[in-house]
Amino acid sequence: MDKMKRRIGTPVWKPVCTQASSLEEPVVKDVGVESEIGSQMQEVNESTIEVMDATVSPKAFEDDIEDEASKENPVLSAAKHSLSVEVGASVIRFVRGKDGSTKEKIEKETGVQIILPSSKQEDAIIIEGTSAVSVAKASKEIQHIINEAVKTPSLDYSHFVSLPLAIHPELVAKLVNFQNSILGISDANAGENLEGNSDGDGYEGDAQDEQLDEGSAVAVERKVANDRESVKVDVRGIPLVSYAPKEPKDSKSSSLSDLRIEKSIFIKPKTFHLTVLMLKLWNKERVNLATESISPKVMDALDNRPLFVRLKGLDCMRGSLDKACVVYARVEEIGSENRLSRACQVIIDAFVEAGLVLERDIRHELKLHATVMNVKHRERRGNRKVKSDFFNACGIFKQFGSEEWGEYLIREAHLSQRFKYDENGYYHCCASIPFPENMQVD
Repeated sequence: MDKMKRRIGTPVWKPVCTQASSLEEPVVKDVGVESEIGSQMQEVNESTIEVMDATVSPKAFEDDIEDEASKENPVLSAAKHSLSVEVGASVIRFVRGKDGSTKEKIEKETGVQIILPSSKQEDAIIIEGTSAVSVAKASKEIQHIINEAVKTPSLDYSHFVSLPLAIHPELVAKLVNFQNSILGISDANAGENLEGNSDGDGYEGDAQDEQLDEGSAVAVERKVANDRESVKVDVRGIPLVSYAPKEPKDSKSSSLSDLRIEKSIFIKPKTFHLTVLMLKLWNKERVNLATESISPKVMDALDNRPLFVRLKGLDCMRGSLDKACVVYARVEEIGSENRLSRACQVIIDAFVEAGLVLERDIRHELKLHATVMNVKHRERRGNRKVKSDFFNACGIFKQFGSEEWGEYLIREAHLSQRFKYDENGYYHCCASIPFPENMQVD
């Protein structure tokens, strides 16, 4: 082999740590040798040296590095400590702050660099600093910000424990009829639109448009001068047509508007359920812990016997009937043995023990309810915010206040995720516990 000429760049030592603690030994990454035969020589990057068209023994490589290091004074970078903190995508905005103010404040006080994820699908924050102490201090401050944020209404509930009622088709049909009756929808198929996401006031005027589209055809007398395609039309032969006047402002749709009732405030029939407990699970760790916390002791609380409930009438959760916020169907256990209440309390206690329930929610008394209308579901137009929203439910209670919804079997409890739905239209199920469906025979 011809005489080979090599130039070796100064190695840069870059200690890397993924935890908030220092490494005892620095780590050299991606080091190699680049050389050429003869007099040709390529420039070498300080951090990357590759071997090409040459065979170099490990001993010769070590000797070369020692010789080069003795000739030059190497510039060593400061030790860098890095920590990845999984905080959850929904709370990253609190760490960022308005115009990045919170992030900049933490960086200035602790001397670290905080790297926020570039995608909404990512939920980890990277903290980099020159000491383990500064990284740990920044991590503690971030955790404090998140702990305070989740206690406020600024972070909405992400999950809840539900008892699905939409598994009963006959109950879903009754709920659709209830909504159609209030909204003035006579076509049974029109109720299918209530199953999906609300589309504003789309139901208003649909019947009128359809009626106009199917209006009577106007007779026109045509006189053809020759066999060519041109046609002369005698407009004097067009009869006068009288259209029915539009409905006055006090029509059904206008009345609904005055009552502040629109289809978006109705719950989707395929998501009909009983609510047991609301939860804020803002990262994967808490979701996983919740799925493991659903207690099998529920079966004992139910005495291993099927559980039926009766839905009868309506009630208002907040506000008066003329300024209602939430309207729900009343629920009572058939048999009055309080097995349902005991089972729900077992579920709640398991989540409290796991530290997944907010302090203020622990103090709330269990009140099983099946929501049918909620102003929080109202579609907002633009960025307009409403401080206090309500609707007039007096007419609804007059007509449906004593409605018999029927008796239904409770088949299971779900850990449900809000704003996400499975193929059947119900909330995404993260975990579930089956309830007994048949009597246990000893």
